[in-house]
Amino acid sequence: MDSAAPLITPSEVMEYLYCPRFTYFLNVLKIRQYEEKRYKVQKGREVHQQRLDQNPDYIRKKIPMLKKEQNVYLSSDVLHVRGIVDEIIYLKDGSLAPADYKFTIYQPYLYNTHKIQTALYALLIRENYQKPVHTGYIFYLRGGSKMHEVAITAKLERESTLAVVAMLKIIQDEQIPKRTSYRVRCADCCYKNICV
Repeated sequence: MDSAAPLITPSEVMEYLYCPRFTYFLNVLKIRQYEEKRYKVQKGREVHQQRLDQNPDYIRKKIPMLKKEQNVYLSSDVLHVRGIVDEIIYLKDGSLAPADYKFTIYQPYLYNTHKIQTALYALLIRENYQKPVHTGYIFYLRGGSKMHEVAITAKLERESTLAVVAMLKIIQDEQIPKRTSYRVRCADCCYKNICV
């Protein structure tokens, strides 16, 4: 991989997995997505900030944790990934875990995009802290605070890094990829008016 390649955020990887053209419009054509106009994005940031302000020293009873760090910026020139981890949890077994907050309703199943985002945060933590990372946590804030635990497996790590490689290829080649085959996803896309 080119050492001069840009650093991708886990959120951009989620958008790529939703539709590969997102990467092209954002990273090749440099067309902003204007997140500040999207209600859910803004409400999610507001709720997350409230959580940070309310009780920064809160220790969860359901997770065997010792302490946590909040809003930690990490980057990796090896992975070509950068991002802000909502929380880095120090577990009693000596490992670390990323925790991510979602302003969405909990579902009994786990979205693949959420698993991959969590795995990328786990890889960033492992590289920057030189500590094992075996699990991650996702907290869903709408409708009560519920949690999914994510096992950070070799297969999930591989899938996550391959997504980054595919994104970097789109950016390097500057070729528009095929759009998602799930056309229902286009309805809420910020690029739908220019995507032909």
